Amino acid sequence: MTLRSLLALSMLPLLAACGGTGDMQLYPIQGPIANEDPASLIPITLEADTETSGIVTFRLPKPNKSKCQGTWSSVAPKVRTKERGLSLTLRDTGGKYKNSTEDLGGVNSGEIYAVCNDGNRLQGTFISGSGTQSGTGTVTDSLGNVYKLLY
Repeated sequence: MTLRSLLALSMLPLLAACGGTGDMQLYPIQGPIANEDPASLIPITLEADTETSGIVTFRLPKPNKSKCQGTWSSVAPKVRTKERGLSLTLRDTGGKYKNSTEDLGGVNSGEIYAVCNDGNRLQGTFISGSGTQSGTGTVTDSLGNVYKLLY
């Protein structure tokens, strides 16, 4: 195996883990869509405006195959630290000042909301782990459907 191919293989998980877009899936678990086709899967395409919010687009299955668009948003708590002090070292003589912001570990909550071209509205909540690109939640629509949200 050449050094070039080894480097390409080692970069693959990194490229898959990061990136501004990803996919979510809706699985109908109750209501008319689940009764019609309980094995259906509704893929959702994500566009990340920021690290914690973006646009969702998807198409619902039969009977009318309505196109839906909306927003996802996740609350990612951050902790801000400030450090002030006096330094007497040769390298850093005088005052010392540091200001930083870091993600707080734990479980983050989020919401998803979308409106379809037929007037159907979908709204749900989800949770995800800090620093991960995976999560789970529940979404309902105005036509009586309930979906499991996974990503």
